[in-house]
Amino acid sequence: MEKVIVTGGAGFIGSHIVDALISDGYEVHIIDNMSAGKQENINPKAIFHNIDIRDKDKLLPIFKNTKYLFHEAAMPQVQYSIENPVETNDVNVNGLLCVLEASRVNKVKRVIFASSSAIYGDQDTMPIVESMEANPFSPYGAQKYVGEAYMKLYSQIYGVETVCFRNFNVYGPRQSATGSYSSVIPRFIEFKKKGEPMTIVGDGENKRDYVHVTDVAKANLLAMTSENIGNGETINLGTGKSYSINYIANIIGGAIVNVPPRVEPKETIADVSKAKELLSWQPMISLDDGIKELKEINNI
Repeated sequence: MEKVIVTGGAGFIGSHIVDALISDGYEVHIIDNMSAGKQENINPKAIFHNIDIRDKDKLLPIFKNTKYLFHEAAMPQVQYSIENPVETNDVNVNGLLCVLEASRVNKVKRVIFASSSAIYGDQDTMPIVESMEANPFSPYGAQKYVGEAYMKLYSQIYGVETVCFRNFNVYGPRQSATGSYSSVIPRFIEFKKKGEPMTIVGDGENKRDYVHVTDVAKANLLAMTSENIGNGETINLGTGKSYSINYIANIIGGAIVNVPPRVEPKETIADVSKAKELLSWQPMISLDDGIKELKEINNI
């Protein structure tokens, strides 16, 4: 079996990638320090290493004979990065560099990097295409942009094949309602379970492009072996559709309460034509079906 590593493999997106890899017959190693990961997310068929990605000396022997690596480990919360820019930079930039160095030394064939639509900030034109100028609103967005630059450099200078996915609003099973991967959908689900009103920031008309984690995992596996990429390409992962917070609240159902607005982009929509062209990928799970699945899982 070919050896594959998933950093952050006990987390939300990473654990779904792990499951898909194991289903396809790969030998999968998880590297996670469990700062955001959960024990119940760890696939029992994977080999687990409780290691911080910034500990390069411990990474080096684990990376031996690895063919592919998915770098999902990060401190991904925008607000936390604003409050703690140095700490998040250490993980999101220095940690990434340690992973790339361990990959270079061990001759890993390809590194697939979880970047973010946060690098775009607020754009006047929709949908958002990869060629648009980066305009991050947060240290997190800036850190992911720096990560993309390192990915491309390691392809150009050291010959490590790389690709960067700019994930839009990923949702689905295992997403936490609190902490690093907190998002509006799991928070609303949690409010519903507790019988509490859903808290909507502002008028609820801000719109986002929500993409299901299963579709994201599929794109990652396609990127692992595609001959069309490998030189630090940046690729959007979204659906090409946007939905308001009010729309989501209506699907979940229940009382709502509005709180004062905050500064954030009014709308994000991904142009996903590049993913379709290079990977023959397209999102398959609609927002309505995805939320219906979550409601069934949570018995609401």
